Amino acid sequence: MKFVDEVSIYVKAGDGGNGMMSFRREKFIEKGGPNGGDGGDGGSVYMVADENLNTLVDYRYTRRFHAPNGEKGGSSDCTGAKGEDLILPVPVGTTVIDAATQEIIGDLTRPGQQLLVAQGGWHGLGNTRFKSSTNRAPRQTTPGKPGEARDLKLELKVLADVGLLGLPNAGKSTFIRSVSAAKPKVADYPFTTLVPNLGVVSVGRYKSFVIADIPGLIEGAAEGAGLGIRFLKHLARTRLLLHLVDMAPVDGSDPADAAETILHELEKFSPALTGRDRWLVLNKADQLLEDEREERLRAVVERLQWSGPVFVISALEREGTEELSQAIMRYLDERAVRIAEEPAYAEALAELDQRIEDEARARLQELDDQRALRRAGVKSADDLDDDDFDDDDDEGGAEIFYVR
Repeated sequence: MKFVDEVSIYVKAGDGGNGMMSFRREKFIEKGGPNGGDGGDGGSVYMVADENLNTLVDYRYTRRFHAPNGEKGGSSDCTGAKGEDLILPVPVGTTVIDAATQEIIGDLTRPGQQLLVAQGGWHGLGNTRFKSSTNRAPRQTTPGKPGEARDLKLELKVLADVGLLGLPNAGKSTFIRSVSAAKPKVADYPFTTLVPNLGVVSVGRYKSFVIADIPGLIEGAAEGAGLGIRFLKHLARTRLLLHLVDMAPVDGSDPADAAETILHELEKFSPALTGRDRWLVLNKADQLLEDEREERLRAVVERLQWSGPVFVISALEREGTEELSQAIMRYLDERAVRIAEEPAYAEALAELDQRIEDEARARLQELDDQRALRRAGVKSADDLDDDDFDDDDDEGGAEIFYVR
């Protein structure tokens, strides 16, 4: 199944039914009076979090959704039928945004959680509603109100306890295969993961946590290069980041440079995301001798001025992975206890989460705006050079921008 984590859709709630103007007309009953009924309310549009879904692919090609209208009122004081509500299932972790105002309508983070995204129109009134002692034959009715219409943007962020961060071929997919039942593609040649993968890591008999593997970052990712920048938002809801570094790159590059590259791109994307708890994990230790391991470990720690937890593992050989999983589980348990017992700590984490969400959305919106300008043949201010202001340059021709 194709992984889709961003879509734009249009939703329209049903219109309310019109009120009926009618008078009672029966044999032997003179001047029966008004008996026009009210119309029915229009159907509303709801979104509900479905734990059986993991992608927004259902909304990739069908993008317009209309709830049924309410029926008009009938005679004999009959009320028109109400339009049925339209329920749109989405994966857990979906954020619903008003595309016109960029307002966050809601965040569906719990299975079964329901969110109203378009209110159905109210019913119109029949002429029975207007009868009085001075108006015994009213001919007034009201029309039904139109249903709410909205352009929505849906963003899916996978819900995971731990997120993996690193360059392509750092061994993230191999690591998630070694500690969980997830089976992302791995091979003995360089390539990068194209979509996020989730795995459940069981620690002991009754404890487990969810780990997310996102496509690898490359240098320039914060400016839109590669795939990883689109998926960094999936790390916004994690509790812990594991920064995987290849200790023995096949191209002979310096692992310290690779680690530094990731930190720079992470900071460009969201400075607040660098404040998330992060552990350094040096992978592929099986390809080095003991002395080389220590030397490269020391070089990376010194370059990054690292003071946090450091682990040396071999995901392929499952060397050190069990100890790392146990440490992660202890961290998550201690974090939960601390949140429950220290309100100030819980408030600080909530504030950090909100800053990460805001910065990530702002950065992705900026990239989308730049992409839209390029497609329209318009350069952004940062891309303008001196030749763009040369009035004598009248050699025409369409300007082509190649978009990845």
